[in-house]
Amino acid sequence: MRRARGLLVLCSLVALLGSTTAAVSGADAGVASGDWPSWQGDPAGSRFNRAEHRITPRTVGRLKLKWAFAYPKTGAWAKSQPAVVGNDVFFGGPDRMFYAVDARTGKTKWRFSLGSVGASTMEGVAFNGATGAAVAEGKVFFGDSRGYVYALDQHTGKLIWAVQTENHPRGWHTSSPLYYRGRIYLGASSAEHGVDKDYPCCTFRGHIDSLNAATGALVWRRYTMPEPQAVGTWPSGATRYEPSGAGVWGSPVIDESTGTLYIGTGQNYSGHGGDFDTLFALDAVSGAVRWKQQVTDSDSWRDLCNFPDGEGYCPGLKDNTALDFDLGSTPNLFPVRGRMLVGVGQKSGVYHAFDARTGKVRWRRQLSVPSPLGGATGIQWGASYDGTHLYAATYYAGPGTLNALDPATGKVVWTTPNPADGCTRGGAAQYPEQCVLAHTPAVTSSPGLVYEGSTDGKMRVYSARTGAVLWEYDTIRDFTGVNGIPGRGGSIAGNGGAVVAHGTLYVQTGYEPMYPSERGNVLLAFDLP
Repeated sequence: MRRARGLLVLCSLVALLGSTTAAVSGADAGVASGDWPSWQGDPAGSRFNRAEHRITPRTVGRLKLKWAFAYPKTGAWAKSQPAVVGNDVFFGGPDRMFYAVDARTGKTKWRFSLGSVGASTMEGVAFNGATGAAVAEGKVFFGDSRGYVYALDQHTGKLIWAVQTENHPRGWHTSSPLYYRGRIYLGASSAEHGVDKDYPCCTFRGHIDSLNAATGALVWRRYTMPEPQAVGTWPSGATRYEPSGAGVWGSPVIDESTGTLYIGTGQNYSGHGGDFDTLFALDAVSGAVRWKQQVTDSDSWRDLCNFPDGEGYCPGLKDNTALDFDLGSTPNLFPVRGRMLVGVGQKSGVYHAFDARTGKVRWRRQLSVPSPLGGATGIQWGASYDGTHLYAATYYAGPGTLNALDPATGKVVWTTPNPADGCTRGGAAQYPEQCVLAHTPAVTSSPGLVYEGSTDGKMRVYSARTGAVLWEYDTIRDFTGVNGIPGRGGSIAGNGGAVVAHGTLYVQTGYEPMYPSERGNVLLAFDLP
């Protein structure tokens, strides 16, 4: 009997280890050939390309510019992280176009105009453009900042379907889609945090959607907020609605062994309530909540909180709860001692790790200390996991830093600050008023290497073992695009990060802070000679 029990325990442990490995390495099946088919890199959100063997710690120093693809001057951010499948690269531009180009030459294969689909109340809002893409089923899926979600033919760019997921006039998508078993999953956020004093604030409530990948039909929707109610007026006389917000800025991930979807939410725009600053674990089939963890007690913030006369419009100024402490980062799934954990970075500077099945807190690590800038100091878009360490970067943290963490304990293995001379040399030295030592993008990794760009305009590759900078390229310079358009680099783009696939490094440039230029932003591709 004792031996039988021992065998049963051993078999159960093997099954558990197999399932946790499948949730990470099985998720990598889509990138086993070296592709990078989605924002997350794989369904588990590792942002790690284990199949990359050309760019290594020994060869990375020889990376050279392969081609530049330039956008027309628009004044908007470049925010669409490329997806790479075979010899095709898919991405959106700040010019409201979506492109497919040849990975070898940068030559355009097809392009699609977002404006060709319907109308939107967001047409006049800056930073219009596509999210990162997910490529599956012969289709390219992405959202945009008009509130639409699209499916294009992967080979021709022909529109297969487009659906408007937003009935709110300021709703949009910053969340990039995840494809899983015939469904598309993504979140919805909004520009309502940027409204003025005369606006009846606020009525947006975030949501997470599951769409049929073949048709775009809504399968289920999970709201993060109850319907906002009128509760009086603001000092301007505009109607006051509460609670509101909890937009979903980041992208989802999934544990394939349990069918559990994980995604984080943002702050309240007004009032206090709903599932703000919350990590959700949802049943991917039904959208039912398996567990949720709210990581901040109170967080009501909108742009008016940044102004001295915002007191009447930002109640949190008095009690110090105007924090802007979103879970804007995409989660990461990683196994530790036979159990799956799910981690997520917060704009407070804390990286949280939970038991993926129960939601129990396993550890937390503070990587930066909030300043008067609030959430601008913390972890923005996402971290990376390479099977050994977690890598997370902080933004306006004086300076921003890149950190390697032990996934079992959260212990900091190494920390590398944004180089102190980043704003005094290279192209950034011309713009001392704009330059800041900060890390906006999500972190990316490949065997032995970590990739993170800076607002000082420099793309850097670090040693995964020590954190030493092994390669650097200053993007604040003029380029001639292979598409015949003159371009210029700038801050390395947020809303995504570097992409590494088939021996090529792809970097979007042109984000906050915007450097003065008469030229548009650029997508850069680097490879080994």
